[in-house]
Amino acid sequence: MTQLIALISGIVFGIGLIVSDMFNPAKVLGFLDIAGQWDPSLIFVMAGAISVGFFAFRMVKQRGKTLLATPLYLPDSKMIDVRLIFGSMLFGVGWGIAGICPGPALVLAGSGYVEGIIFVIAMLTGMAIFEQLEKRRAMRR
Repeated sequence: MTQLIALISGIVFGIGLIVSDMFNPAKVLGFLDIAGQWDPSLIFVMAGAISVGFFAFRMVKQRGKTLLATPLYLPDSKMIDVRLIFGSMLFGVGWGIAGICPGPALVLAGSGYVEGIIFVIAMLTGMAIFEQLEKRRAMRR
C-alpha cells in the first residue's frame, strides 16, 4: 500500500508540475529573470505549494507518523552552517543556469527530453560524488 500511495503521489506531483508549467525551463528562467523580462506567474504556484506544505507538515508533526502509520523522518537540525549555505547556493546556481530542479528534471527525463535526461545524469553523478566525499569525511573522524 505504501508503494501504491508513493506512486500516486508522484503522479499527482508530476501532473501538477506539468499543469503549472514548472517543468518548462524557459518559464522558470523567466521567473528568475527579475532584472529583465520577469514572469511573476510562478509566484502563485509557489505560494500554493508553500501553503499546502505548511499545513501538511504541521499536521504530520502533531501525528508523529504518516497517514499509513509508517515512521516519519523529518530533519531535526536547525543549525545553519557552511555546508547548508554552500549547498543552497549550489542548488540555486544550478537552478538559475538550467531552469530545472530535481522534480521537473524527472518529468522532463520521463518525457524523453534530452535536457532532462542530461540533468538527471548530472544530478545522480553529483549525488554519487557527494556520497563518496561523505564516506571519506566519516573515515577521517
